[in-house]
Amino acid sequence: MVATPVQPISSLPKQTEDDYFALDTRSEQRHDYDQGIITPMAGGTPTHNQISANLIAILTFALRRQPYRAFVADQRLWIPEVDRYTYPDVMVTRDPLELKPGRKDTVMNPILLAEVLSKSTEDYDIGDKFMSYRTISGFGEYLAISQTRPQVAHYIKRDRGWLLNDAIGLEASLQLESIALEISLADLYDKVEFSE
Repeated sequence: MVATPVQPISSLPKQTEDDYFALDTRSEQRHDYDQGIITPMAGGTPTHNQISANLIAILTFALRRQPYRAFVADQRLWIPEVDRYTYPDVMVTRDPLELKPGRKDTVMNPILLAEVLSKSTEDYDIGDKFMSYRTISGFGEYLAISQTRPQVAHYIKRDRGWLLNDAIGLEASLQLESIALEISLADLYDKVEFSE
């Protein structure tokens, strides 16, 4: 599922968390919640879904029998510092899994997050959403993955801020630090056809 913000579901200035959970848990569509504003998320393209599927397959295989878990777009994340609920395209957590108190469906402890970008989501995913992600304790690695060309912006947390490493081209690879894994872009973009 691509996290494409569309018009808020309500023109009311604030909705409660209870309003959000009542809607989101009953709906086929997923919703973001940002400081009282509920926003439905639009569906993804085949290219978006292929890239997400490739990444989750790589992670799931690499992390088997290790103290980590990989989740794809249907797993809700709570960001308490900014009062936000969202659905990252791909998320890796460390065991034990930390859930929002009182809920069994909302994760709190990602160490790595990934978003597959599109023209409509790029500014949001690299801007406001990434700013929110950076408030999460223990989160230290972010992948912003293009679906129009083989390119990944790989952000790694350092003591003085975030370091950006770009991986460009199908011959390139990126080295994840949080789970000590190298990913080739040829594998990440397997079965993806880029338009001219």
